Amino acid sequence: MTATTQKPVLWTATDWNAFFGFGTNILVNMLVLTGLLRYVLKMPDALVFGRILPALGLMMCLSTFYYAWLAYKLALKTGRTDVCALPSGVSVPHMFVVTFVIMLPITIKTGDPIKGWSAGLVWVFFQSFVLMIGGFIAPYIRKITPRAALLGALAGISITFISMRPAVEMFMTPMIGLLCFAIILVSWFGGFKYPKGIPAGLVAIAAGMLIAWGSTLFGFSYGGMSLANLAGAFANFGFSVPLPAFGTVFSGFEFLGVILVTAIPFGIYDLVEAMDNVESAEAAGDSYPTTQVLTADGVVSLIGCLMGNPFINAVYIGHPGWKAMGGRIGYSAATGVMVIVLSWFGVIAVMSSLIPLVAISPILLYIGMLIGAQAFQETPKHHAPAVVLALIPNIAAWGKLQIDSALGAAGTNAAAVGLDKLGQVGVLYHGLEVLAGGAILGGMVLGAVGAFIIDKKYAEASYFAAAGAVLTFFGFMHGEQVGFAVTPTVAVAYALVAGFLFALSRSSEVASVPSSRKEVPAGTPAE
Repeated sequence: MTATTQKPVLWTATDWNAFFGFGTNILVNMLVLTGLLRYVLKMPDALVFGRILPALGLMMCLSTFYYAWLAYKLALKTGRTDVCALPSGVSVPHMFVVTFVIMLPITIKTGDPIKGWSAGLVWVFFQSFVLMIGGFIAPYIRKITPRAALLGALAGISITFISMRPAVEMFMTPMIGLLCFAIILVSWFGGFKYPKGIPAGLVAIAAGMLIAWGSTLFGFSYGGMSLANLAGAFANFGFSVPLPAFGTVFSGFEFLGVILVTAIPFGIYDLVEAMDNVESAEAAGDSYPTTQVLTADGVVSLIGCLMGNPFINAVYIGHPGWKAMGGRIGYSAATGVMVIVLSWFGVIAVMSSLIPLVAISPILLYIGMLIGAQAFQETPKHHAPAVVLALIPNIAAWGKLQIDSALGAAGTNAAAVGLDKLGQVGVLYHGLEVLAGGAILGGMVLGAVGAFIIDKKYAEASYFAAAGAVLTFFGFMHGEQVGFAVTPTVAVAYALVAGFLFALSRSSEVASVPSSRKEVPAGTPAE
C-alpha cells in the first residue's frame, strides 16, 4: 500500500492531551463570552441561551470539523501520522471589540440590547465578506502599513475596552480577583507548571469557585454566588437549535456607518492574523492552503451570523503547541462535539452560575496585557512612539464612553450640561468626540504617519496623511457616522499635513543628491 492511499488514524491516545488543553481553552472563552452577554450587555437569558449560544456552537462545530477534515486530507496526501489540525474558535480579541466597541455603545444609546445584538450581527456580516474576498488585498495592506500602526491600534483597544473593566472588577472583589490573577500570571507569563499539567485557567477558576462558594458557608456571598441562582440556571437546560436570524441581521443596517469604521479594518487584521497562523503551522511541518483557510473562516462566520451569532470565527495561534502536546486530527473534531453539547443543551448556563465572573476577569486582563505588549514587542524599538500615538484615539473613545455613560445615568448628556462647563473642569468633550470617531482607523493612520516620520520616509507618511484626509472627509475617521464632509476642518488639516510632508520629501531628495551633482556657492567652507 502506498503512502498516499493509507487511511489516516482519526484518533490517537495523545489526542486526549490536546483535547483537554484546547477544550479547556474553548470552555473558558465560552464562559467569558456568556458573561459579556449576560452581565455587560444585560441580554435576557432566553436570547443568550436560546439563540446566540446555539448559533455560536454551530459555527464552532463547523470550523473544528472542517479543520479536522483539512488535516485528514493532508495526512492522506503525505502519508504522515503527525499531522495536526489547525486550532480554531471565536476570535478572542474580536469578542471584546464587538462587545465594547459595537454592541455596548449601541445598547446604551438605544436602551435596547436587541439593537446591540443586531448591530453585532451586521458587524460579523461584513467581516465575513472581508475575510472571503479580502485575501487579495490583505498582503498589500500588510506590506504598506507599518506593524506599529496595525498592532498599536489594536493595543489601544486592548488597554481600554478589554483591560480596564476586568481590572476594576478584580479590585472590587480582590480576594478572588487578585489571587486568580496571580495564578494565571505565574503560569502564562512565568512558565510555572501546575501538577498533572492542569491548565492555569482551570486552576484559577477552581480557586475562585472555592472562595466564592466557601463564603456562602459563613452566611454571605463573596463573588455573587448563590444556590438560588444555581437552581434557576437549571431552567435553561433543554435543547435549543440555531434558528435563522435574517430579519435581525438586516435590521442592524441602520447602524452601518458606525459599524463599517471597525468591521473593515478588523477584517483586514483577521486576514493578516490568519496568514500568520498558517505560516506558523507550516513552520511546524503542516502546510495548509491559505486561501481555503481564509475562505472557511469567512463562510462559517457568515453561517453563524445568519443564525444569530455576533462573534466571528478565527484560526487560533498555537498550532505548534497543540502539535507538540500530541494533537493530531481527532482533538479538533472532539472539541466541536463538546461545543455542541455545551451550547445546544444549556450546560453553559449552569457552569456560568457555578463560576464567579470575577474569577474569569483576570483571564480578560491577561489577554489585554498580551495584545498591548505585542504592539511593543513585535515592532522595531524605535517605533515605540508611533505605537503610543496609535493608542491615543482608542483612549479618547474609552474616555468619551465613560463620560457619556455617567451623564446618561444622571439623565442628561454633554450638550445639555454644556461643553463650556465641561471644559472649565478640564473635560474637553468636543476634542474627545472628534479624536474618538473611527478610533481604529484613526489609530492606524496616525501610527503609520508617526512610524514613517521616525524612519524619515516623508513621502510614505504623506500618503497616509492624505488617506486620513479622505477617510475623515467621509466620516470613517473623526466622525460618528459615514457621510459627506462630516468633519471638514479635520480633513483639511490632514491634507495640509500631507502637503507639508510631501514637500519635505522632495526637499529631502534634493538634499540627498551627491555633492558632485550640486552647485556649491563660492566661499562655502568644505565639510
